[in-house]
Amino acid sequence: MGAKHGSGKNRPTWKEEREKEAAELGFKTQPYTLIIGGGQGGIALGARLRQLGVPTIIVEKNERAGDSWRKRYKSLCLHDPVWYDHLPYIDFPKNWPVFSPKDKIGDWLEMYTKVMELNYWSSTEAKSASYDDKTKEWTVVVRRDGKDITLKPKQLVLATGQSGKANLPKFKGMETFKGDQHHSSKHPGPDDYAGKRAVVIGSNNSAHDIAAALWEAGADVTMVQRSSTHISRSDTLMEIGLGSLYSEQALQNGITTAKADLIFASLPYKILHEFQIPAYAEMKKRDAAFYKGLEKAGFMLDWGDDESGLFMKYLRRGSGYYIDVGASQLIIDGSIKLKSGVDVEEIKQHSVLLSDGSELPADLIVYATGYGSMNGWAADLISRETADKVGKCWGLGSNTTKDPGPWEGELRNMWKPTQQEALWFHGGNLHQSRHYSQFLSLQLKARHAGLPTPVYGLQKVHHKG
Repeated sequence: MGAKHGSGKNRPTWKEEREKEAAELGFKTQPYTLIIGGGQGGIALGARLRQLGVPTIIVEKNERAGDSWRKRYKSLCLHDPVWYDHLPYIDFPKNWPVFSPKDKIGDWLEMYTKVMELNYWSSTEAKSASYDDKTKEWTVVVRRDGKDITLKPKQLVLATGQSGKANLPKFKGMETFKGDQHHSSKHPGPDDYAGKRAVVIGSNNSAHDIAAALWEAGADVTMVQRSSTHISRSDTLMEIGLGSLYSEQALQNGITTAKADLIFASLPYKILHEFQIPAYAEMKKRDAAFYKGLEKAGFMLDWGDDESGLFMKYLRRGSGYYIDVGASQLIIDGSIKLKSGVDVEEIKQHSVLLSDGSELPADLIVYATGYGSMNGWAADLISRETADKVGKCWGLGSNTTKDPGPWEGELRNMWKPTQQEALWFHGGNLHQSRHYSQFLSLQLKARHAGLPTPVYGLQKVHHKG
């Protein structure tokens, strides 16, 4: 929308037209597409659909756009560089930092929803959804401003995050613990734990970030590493892993974001690991002293099942790695204590008992234990039957750790028709939210326009999530 030159009696202003649309969509008129989840994925897709003229509502349970970032732990920041992270249509300004703090990203997302004129329902929780095979529409009940509202979209997109629901382990004795304990997704930050004894269970991105912030705040921190983790140093990853496509130098070489995305997507997943293996071999060689220090500290390192490193781990399982922005040195020099190759035997009133018989005094336990498949949200919102019908989301079927075969060819169930008609999944990092929202939005636009959209083969379900 925009201002229209000319004259006419009682013609509405841009503001009045936007207010009228917001008042009617979802009430007098129904959205063609409903997006559940208003993080970067839902926002990017909403912007694409807005430009394509597809009536869309985004629902988000948080109070403001960007709160999914603001409400995470205090030290959270992007580990990917700015050139990799642009949203559709509006790039970050040239003075934007290479690595964005969480609250800055939250503010950018909130601004973006406004200037892109998205119909964004904050403080709104999706309660239930069901699909009518006869009418070919969804019935979705959402709770907004204390009232239940029934929406009738033709297409439903779950953009609730690539990682799905939090995995909270069930250790013996958890209910007896007298201190604070929570999943990393609920960690409020380090400020209340100065002088306290903190145990962080896990050794991937969130575990390292939280452990480092707790140490900075004056806590006595121990990380419990139950299995091996891949670590790439941020500077090295930027130069060797992303520099040729997403960097200041790439821009000077004429590689725009659009060109970089096309080049990045041009390698089939089937052979992508063959290009990643030599890159990570170079990283291992360049940072040999760094890795030697970690191993000396007892940290269990890996480079993926086939030595293909971080990016293939991300595509295959979405976990098992840390991009080092400083926490590794704290482990190397002993500032963050480490217990590796052990599991949790029992949680006691004031301690964590490990499988090797050692006991860690604790005032705080953070379970940085990852997330489940995205279709866990489908089970809660729609039904377990529908979630099982769709099957596991994410992963390639590479027959590697946490990515069971057979080979799928593309990421399971992402950005494409699923076994449940009119149900779509959208998620990933900022790059994927930008790039793949284009292809998902075009599929939705074609259906909205009544164009033939034959599906030549749905993904077979081999794993239920």
